[in-house]
Amino acid sequence: MPESSPETHVIDFRAAEQLLAARDPRGAIQLLDSVITAHPENTAARLLRARAFFLAAQLRPAELEFQVVLEREPDNAFAHFALGRTLERADRSEEALRHFRLAAALESRPEFIEAARFARETGNGEHGPGDPDHETE
Repeated sequence: MPESSPETHVIDFRAAEQLLAARDPRGAIQLLDSVITAHPENTAARLLRARAFFLAAQLRPAELEFQVVLEREPDNAFAHFALGRTLERADRSEEALRHFRLAAALESRPEFIEAARFARETGNGEHGPGDPDHETE
């Protein structure tokens, strides 16, 4: 196996973005694992891997990665929103609502506001508009 370098990690990160866009979350996770092993402080790689876990329906690993991102960036509205979606999908609507509200308070993107409103109104955490795999940042 060839030696890893910062350049190969950047290439792997960009390739993982492309794989995620092509709906291959498992391939993205494989590439990101080596990037995060080499650069555990890289929040962007962790956020991308969390999204990949979510798309692969690996909810517990997605939750843990989103939590790591939020420990480092507590004002990351997208991470709150995505963690909310993850918790909602795991049938933990009460916990999800808290993160939807935080996302909406931090950034007034329509999908964040709608998720907070929808979860609050239904009280059951049913899936509303917007998904973490459609990040626009």
